[in-house]
Amino acid sequence: MSSENPKAVIETNKGTIKLELFKEDAPKTVENFIKYAEDGFFEGLIFHRVIEGFMIQGGGLKPNLEVKEPTYQPIMNEAKKSGHRNERGTIAMARTSDPHSATSQFFINTVDNRGLDYDKNPPGYCVFGKVIDGMDVVDEIESVNTTTMDRRGDVPTSKIKIKSVTIE
Repeated sequence: MSSENPKAVIETNKGTIKLELFKEDAPKTVENFIKYAEDGFFEGLIFHRVIEGFMIQGGGLKPNLEVKEPTYQPIMNEAKKSGHRNERGTIAMARTSDPHSATSQFFINTVDNRGLDYDKNPPGYCVFGKVIDGMDVVDEIESVNTTTMDRRGDVPTSKIKIKSVTIE
């Protein structure tokens, strides 16, 4: 990847995760993520869905599991354009069954999840970056105990808070 790519730093109460964002391969997705980060949208949110052997997801729920309403319109799914695989350490956009519904929620793959790729499961989930430092933090988050709360499964029993997301 190009050294020209922007970097994002996710500060959590478990440690720091640093990402390289693939601005050329997923420009709209990276622009969207950067807007949310620069607005401070992610501050105080949690990683609300953690599935060992799959991924950790955050960027949309408050500690009380209340949804924080997105401030921008959903973006077009760039999974095909991006061409990146949902491999261990990559970050991708979370979405509903509508392929073009991604807003602020994202997930970090903790294993290779090829079934989420465009060519394996169209329209796929758009990978827009990768962890370049802090995979140990991702692994620590992945290993926490989870439960079902408010009809949501895979919720960590201890809150994993996002303190900030900054762009470098």
